[in-house]
Amino acid sequence: MSTASATTPVGDHRRLLAVAVLVPLLAALALWAFAWPAARTAPRDLPLGVAGPAAATAQVEQQLARHKGAFEIHHYADEAAARDAIEDRTVYGAVVVTAQGPELLTASAASPVVAQLLQQAVAQPTAAEGTQVRTVDVVAAPAKDPRGAALNASVLPLALAGIAAGAAVTSVGLRGTRAAVALVGASALAGMAAAGITDSWLGVVTGNWWAEAGVFGLATLAVSSAVAGLAALLGTAGIGIASGVIMLFGNPFSAAPSAPQLLPEPAGAIGQWLPPGASATLLRSVAYFDGAAATGPALTLTWWAALGLGAVLLGNALKGRKKSAASAAERELVPAG
Repeated sequence: MSTASATTPVGDHRRLLAVAVLVPLLAALALWAFAWPAARTAPRDLPLGVAGPAAATAQVEQQLARHKGAFEIHHYADEAAARDAIEDRTVYGAVVVTAQGPELLTASAASPVVAQLLQQAVAQPTAAEGTQVRTVDVVAAPAKDPRGAALNASVLPLALAGIAAGAAVTSVGLRGTRAAVALVGASALAGMAAAGITDSWLGVVTGNWWAEAGVFGLATLAVSSAVAGLAALLGTAGIGIASGVIMLFGNPFSAAPSAPQLLPEPAGAIGQWLPPGASATLLRSVAYFDGAAATGPALTLTWWAALGLGAVLLGNALKGRKKSAASAAERELVPAG
C-alpha cells in the first residue's frame, strides 16, 4: 500500500508536466504553421509572360527585374500566344507591348491576389512614369465570388469532412472492404453535396457540375482514406497523426487564398503535395480553366486516396493474421486429455 501511494503522486506529476509542456508546443507549432506563411507572403519565381518584339519588351523586363527573384519570365511572340498561356495556366498573367502602349493581362480566376499584385508591380509604376497601362482580365473570377473567398473557404470544410468520415468509419468498427466502400460512398455523396452548394446554389464555381463534384469527392476521399488507413495500421493514434498533418500543414500551406509561388519555401511545395493544396489547385483548373493543368493535382489526390485505401485493406489483413496466429497458439496449448 505504501509503495502504491508513493508512486501515485509521481505519476500525476509526470502527466501534469507532459500536459504543461505539450500544450504550449502544439500551440507554438500551430501558430508557426499558420502565421509564418501569411507573414512571408511575396512573389517567388511567379510565372509571368512578356509578349512583343524583343526590342520593345526590353524596358518591361528591366522594370520587372527590379523585383529580384519575384518573377519567372516567359517570352511570347504576341498577345494571342500570351492569352493561350494564361488559359493553359502556364503563367498567371502577361505584359504585352503593343503599338498603342503596354497592356497587362491577368487572370483573377487563378488568384485574385496575384492579379492585384501584378497591377501593383506593372501598371502602377508605369502609370507613374506617364504611360497608361490597360488591364484585361482574361479569365475573370465569377461575379458572385470576385475575390475567390468562397472557393478558398471550401478547402477547410472538405478537410474536416474527410477527417470526420475517416474517424467515423474507424469508430463504428468497419474494416477492410466494407470500410473502403463506406469511405468511397461517403466521399461521393460529400462531393455532390459540395457541388450542389457551391455551383447550383451559390454560383461561385462555374465549370462542369459533375467534374466539380468529382473534385470535391476525390479531395474528401484523399483525407478520409488517409485517416482511416493510418488508424487501421497504428490504431486510434493514426487518426490524430493524419488529422494533425492535414490541419497543421495541409490547410495553411494550401495557398488557396493566394498562390503556391507566394508562400515561402518549402511551404508552397509541401502544400501542393497535401490534399488541401492539391484540391484547391484542381478545383480552380476544373471550375474556371476547362481542366487546364489539372493532371498534377489530380494525381496527387489519387495517390493519397489509393494509399489510404490500401492501408485500410492492409491493416485489416494484418489483424486477421494476428488473430489466426493467436487462435493457432491457443489450440496448441490445449491439453490432449
